[in-house]
Amino acid sequence: MRVNAYAAPAAGQPLAPTTIERRDVGPNDVLIQIQYAGICHSDIHTVNGDWGPPPFPIVPGHEIVGVVTQVGSQVTRHGVGDRVGVGCMVNSCRECTNCRNGDEQYCTQGMVATYAGTDRDGSTTQGGYATHVVVDADFVLSVPQSIDPAAAAPLLCAGITTYAPLRRWGAGPGKKVAVVGLGGLGHMAVQIAHALGAEVTVLSQSLKKQEDGLRLGADHYHATDDPATFNRLASSFDLILNTVSASIDLDAYLGLLAVDGTLVNVGAPADPLSVNVFSLIGGRRSFAGSMIGGIALTQEMLDFCAEHRIGAEVEIIPAERINDAYERVLASDVRYRFVIDNDTLA
Repeated sequence: MRVNAYAAPAAGQPLAPTTIERRDVGPNDVLIQIQYAGICHSDIHTVNGDWGPPPFPIVPGHEIVGVVTQVGSQVTRHGVGDRVGVGCMVNSCRECTNCRNGDEQYCTQGMVATYAGTDRDGSTTQGGYATHVVVDADFVLSVPQSIDPAAAAPLLCAGITTYAPLRRWGAGPGKKVAVVGLGGLGHMAVQIAHALGAEVTVLSQSLKKQEDGLRLGADHYHATDDPATFNRLASSFDLILNTVSASIDLDAYLGLLAVDGTLVNVGAPADPLSVNVFSLIGGRRSFAGSMIGGIALTQEMLDFCAEHRIGAEVEIIPAERINDAYERVLASDVRYRFVIDNDTLA
């Protein structure tokens, strides 16, 4: 079937209306009418070629919420009319150790990205800036009815990207967690860490979002443009989650960790980061990275967010404002996630 979409024709070029072909619904496939698609900073990095040359034209979007309109003959988990979501991947080998352990995102054969990836039939995957998508049922999530669908869309990337490391490194009661940056990722990290029971501190360049940070669940808020902050908070935290996509002074932030503390990078800057090894060995500290989560953990995250009434704070836009939204994301002019109303693509 041909569906309406917005695509980037080449690196640095504005996205424009187009039509794309979706495959027929196979025995284990689900056809989803997309209601909302979040705009992730990764979308912008990809279409600008920041992470290498992608296969243009590209329809971005890996924060997808919609309604099932057709299922394949072997699908039992989802039915017509169900509210569902699709995140950053739509397939994996299913056979390697990582896939069997529920870490499909680390598939040794390479997970199939929701867009700009190579699908099982050799075609290039196209994402959620479209009216419909066909996805293997094993990679389709159930979105609880208690979460507003627009607020749920960013959970499929920003939510799981922050939930996964917070769970992996034990954020909870008695733990001091710092979140670097209060943007699309950071505002989710604050809510989730607070709901997990941790003592949460936001580390942001300035105090201009302090009111928001405290409202979202932070216990403390500090400005990193004040050099005294790093002296005052030295050796304070068990876990620091760096959510920003810009270069930061890793050594300065590692100095904020207590002994055995971990700094986890979930932001993905285009340029390499450097670290002085003495920042690690001086306090038995760790520097780690984390990338989304497997399907089971993503479902756990959605259910957790529903239970704790957590959702992204969003600005809903029509499709014709996608390029404007990209400019505003780059200018940090969004609180805290743009979400496309996909009905405007019809």
